[in-house]
Amino acid sequence: MIVGAFIMAALFIILLRLADIQLINTESFSKKGINLVQESVNQRTQEVVIDDGRGRFVDRNGEPLKNQAEPSLVLFPFLKEIDWPVEKIAEIVNVPSTRLNNMLTSASEPIVLSTNEGVRLSSKELEKINQLEIPGVFGIYRQSPLEESIGEHIIGITGENAELLRKKYPDKKDLSYKTQIGITGLEKAFDEFLLPDAETKLLYHVDGDGNPLFGINVKYIADSNPFYPVTVETTLDKELQTMAEEVLNKQKVENGGLVLLDIETNNVLAMVSKPELNRSDNHSLTNYMLQPIFPGSVFKTVISAAAIEYGLDDATREFNCNLNLYGENDGGQDDGMLTFARSFAKSCNYTFTTLAEELMEKDASAIEETATKLGLIGPVGWTGEVFHYPQFKQFPEEKSGRVWGNDADKKVKRAIDQTAIGQKDVKVTPLGVVNMMSTIARGGQKKQVRIVENILYKNGTNMYSFSSNSIEGESISPYTASSLQKLLRLVVTDPEGTGRRFQTSPLEVSGKSGTAQTGKKNAKGETLYNKWFAGYFPSNSPKYALVVVEMDTTSAEAGTNAAFYDVVNEISKLDK
Repeated sequence: MIVGAFIMAALFIILLRLADIQLINTESFSKKGINLVQESVNQRTQEVVIDDGRGRFVDRNGEPLKNQAEPSLVLFPFLKEIDWPVEKIAEIVNVPSTRLNNMLTSASEPIVLSTNEGVRLSSKELEKINQLEIPGVFGIYRQSPLEESIGEHIIGITGENAELLRKKYPDKKDLSYKTQIGITGLEKAFDEFLLPDAETKLLYHVDGDGNPLFGINVKYIADSNPFYPVTVETTLDKELQTMAEEVLNKQKVENGGLVLLDIETNNVLAMVSKPELNRSDNHSLTNYMLQPIFPGSVFKTVISAAAIEYGLDDATREFNCNLNLYGENDGGQDDGMLTFARSFAKSCNYTFTTLAEELMEKDASAIEETATKLGLIGPVGWTGEVFHYPQFKQFPEEKSGRVWGNDADKKVKRAIDQTAIGQKDVKVTPLGVVNMMSTIARGGQKKQVRIVENILYKNGTNMYSFSSNSIEGESISPYTASSLQKLLRLVVTDPEGTGRRFQTSPLEVSGKSGTAQTGKKNAKGETLYNKWFAGYFPSNSPKYALVVVEMDTTSAEAGTNAAFYDVVNEISKLDK
């Protein structure tokens, strides 16, 4: 009786399990929400996905940034069992017929031939293929990754995560558990808009041996929705983005990056982060243009702005630039007596530590408030209400910068001195730095940085437009902005200025260099720095703001200034 009871209980459990699989949770099985009905259909079909239905990204001119519609030839395996005009297809696609037959002989899944397989087709050739009306032979435009990927950190990556999918979108039960979701970048920020409505595919039914189950008819299944998938129209310029990536590679900037803005609109035209994205290396997934790092002397722009705002910019006053940042004569400096303006051009530490100490006596909040007025501290990326999102962010991974780590440091002379030159606890993002330069070039007007302008429906109509938003809060005065413009230009025109190499630039450059200690050393025991150059051009009629930073480098190896110079040079050619 005990054994019988045990057997009955086991059978009852098995029946419950069968009921769960076949009757109760057939369309949402397990935590992954697997549709068992669909999976059973998939087991007896072979298919070619033409378009997974996820939204796309294009640049400001409509050029694709991640995927493209690539002309492709599709051959289904059952062709090896029938007579078909292989010679005609071989002639159209310029591939030996023997190669096509050999591929089919060993094929158990549909074969797709495109650029990756050395087959380049035009729209006319696709038309010729389809006019032959051969069962199992199709010329299609298939969504595929671009041959050379660009802007990977900006666009971001996607991946399968069934549990996260169900958690984020509990109401979207029709989504397959294999649906890709955004993990980083714009893929993550715009994920809900990009989710697929349905796939477009070619399929046919097979038996257990892979032979046609219902004849050789291949079905074309397409989404008839005129609105989806959507297209996210970014502000990026594909040509400028490609150029920027090539420049950093040429100058061997392996850890850092750059950001290029259109000053009038404050739109991102190009953004590159290094090291290059590698999905197996979590370190490389980070977009360092959105992460706070030590700015070094670039931060003297903030001290200068505060000094001007608080009336400490006496043009006749001179500072003893033979002294170090603490006011000590250690023999490491020999620039002599310099005015405020020339101190900025030559990046004299003592001048700015002196001014910072005087500012803190006047107002303990002067430095961080000025940094905020300049649009430096952040977050500075586009934020606003979008449909049911009260605080939608175009840069969800952007971090805020900071000036002070501890308010007690505001009363410590050495802490003030180190803060004045962009060290101690000062950390800002490259996006914040380039936004500061753009703000100065516009005369002090602060704007949010935008990287997406529109979301377009499939039929081309507008789903949503992102307005050009100002950053709330006080701004620097027009006088301060004008004074900073003169200082930034002097960095280049002064014979001993830290940006004098840009005197030969094809476009007039205004900017500020920076070197920040990181507290790290390389394998040789050499001190590592963050090397910066940030500015705008042309100086007289500012159009572009640019920041280039190389992290954890020795001064001798840094390619920062060379990369900035090359970008200006290439843009001058493109503008012509």
